[in-house]
Amino acid sequence: MKYDDFKNLYNQLNKSSDIKDLSCKTGLDEELLNVIYTQRITRETTRAYYKVERYVKDMVRDWHKGMSLLEISEKAEFPPIMTGLLMFKEMGKGKKEFWSYVRQPDIIASARLKREIIEITEADFVYSPWANEKQKQRGIWGENNLQCWLQDQGIDFRTEKDIRGEFTKTPDCLLDKSIRVNGWDINWIESKATFGDRVEVNRNLKKQLAPYLDMFGKGTVVYWFGYVDDVELPEGVNIIDASLTNLTCKYIDRCPEKFH
Repeated sequence: MKYDDFKNLYNQLNKSSDIKDLSCKTGLDEELLNVIYTQRITRETTRAYYKVERYVKDMVRDWHKGMSLLEISEKAEFPPIMTGLLMFKEMGKGKKEFWSYVRQPDIIASARLKREIIEITEADFVYSPWANEKQKQRGIWGENNLQCWLQDQGIDFRTEKDIRGEFTKTPDCLLDKSIRVNGWDINWIESKATFGDRVEVNRNLKKQLAPYLDMFGKGTVVYWFGYVDDVELPEGVNIIDASLTNLTCKYIDRCPEKFH
């Protein structure tokens, strides 16, 4: 995807209801737009957190005057769950207590608080338990896609779980022998059930991809929901989208470059 096209989508995803509206308008898959929306909200929440925190006393005052948690979050333009967490901390409550209420609202004695906790949980597409579970399942789906493709190709590999503890960092699939795919010779593949815009790719590069390159040699990262076409990666790290599963691969006649 061209960067300008991505940025146009990114800028239109201001609230969760924009996902369905934009899907109807553009014909793009809702799951793709949900992924982009989640990435935008996560980044903006991180940037705005301390600014919003400065006004939390006013937010608590508004709640005692009758405003709901959801109304306060909308006024602050801050995610509902994170708004509730900030307010709980200001009222002397612990994180553990807040999350127990979010996960088990039936234990809440106050009818008002129970109703409002349920309301913010249902409204939060990024930080709620149901949203976190959806993100987790999306990641599992991507890893399963990758593993099934490798198995269909007859390629032997070890998963992150198989090799945990052997290396300081481990890719999703470490190949037993180098393979050639799409003209690339690779030793590992990383699965990302996200969209590879510049921020996401640079973050992944610093935390994972560059260390994998140093430790295991050349590899590939799969962004299942696509990527912008002008991202910069070091030589030896390739990028691809879901079109990977339409390709074939084969072993190449040499050992992996940096591991045995």
